[in-house]
Amino acid sequence: MPDQRDPEVTREALTGWLRARLPGARIPMIETPETSGFSSETLIFDAAWSDPDGGGERHEPLVARVAPVRYQIFPEPRFEEQYRLMRVLDERTGIPVPPIRWYEPDDSTLGAPFFVMGRVDGRVPTDMPPYHMDGWVTEIPEDERAAMWWSTLEILADLHRLDPDALGLGFLDEPEWGATGLDQRLNYYEHYLHWAYDGPQDVAQEALGWLRAHRPDEPDQPKVLWGDARIGNVIFQKGVPAAVLDWETAVLGAPEEDLAWFLFLDRHHSEGIGVPRLPGFPSSEDTVARYAELLGRPLRNMEYYEVLSGFKFSVIMARIGQAMIDFDWIGPDDAFPHDNNCTRLLARILGGLA
Repeated sequence: MPDQRDPEVTREALTGWLRARLPGARIPMIETPETSGFSSETLIFDAAWSDPDGGGERHEPLVARVAPVRYQIFPEPRFEEQYRLMRVLDERTGIPVPPIRWYEPDDSTLGAPFFVMGRVDGRVPTDMPPYHMDGWVTEIPEDERAAMWWSTLEILADLHRLDPDALGLGFLDEPEWGATGLDQRLNYYEHYLHWAYDGPQDVAQEALGWLRAHRPDEPDQPKVLWGDARIGNVIFQKGVPAAVLDWETAVLGAPEEDLAWFLFLDRHHSEGIGVPRLPGFPSSEDTVARYAELLGRPLRNMEYYEVLSGFKFSVIMARIGQAMIDFDWIGPDDAFPHDNNCTRLLARILGGLA
């Protein structure tokens, strides 16, 4: 999304805000984006301040995530909930998230609420171009790719073993959309579908009908779901996750939903765009088998959750398509919002169902 933030104005505003928390702080470096993401804006900066204990000047690399103000990818952004979850994960679990520093609910400093976290070094697999097609992931050894995959899977299992009640994470539930889990998800994404784009949505509607007709039970206690579980949301250091990012779609539900998204997004970034998966990445079958071991029980209804993943992503793509229309990147009658790599992959999956 095009961004017009003035770096010097931003530096001055953020410096004043920071000095209320770190007296005498200054910001010697700040990077403001030429473009920003739909779910939030990212500001990269360094902070410097005098050590009150006489240890000279201290420095810390930081990142500010700013809530969306110009365009929303989700109908109800859950920005504060993302901060609250990351704070709990940082302080009370072993899930590797960036160190969380501060939250600012007032919009007077940067035009929107924001939170500040420590900056973590490493590399993130790219979505544009998808990492199976180009970029640094295509250049690393196969065993490093395997390490990236399996280590992220272990973090996902650690997340799904957490007790949401003991950690006070009930705020992730969305009872306004129905019962916890699939009832909420289907109702919310049906609402999202109608809000995202008002053109034709034949594939998404077919998927929604199938999902409602075949909805399984979810017999276990709901767990914390990442919501956007994929290697493209992990900062890696030589195959090892240094930090896990992007928790804005975290909810409560069945672990199968997270794992299916993990697999579907990888499938989209390979089969969905017509390129082979890179050697070294484990197969879907091996991944499901290993995850059952990590979870300590068989996985259920993975075919259903794959369709759910495709449906959710098709809704998101519809909204991105609407943004492309609104920013005059494509014409108002362009088919992209309802005919794209995701919807075509989802249509093939639906066509193969018994």
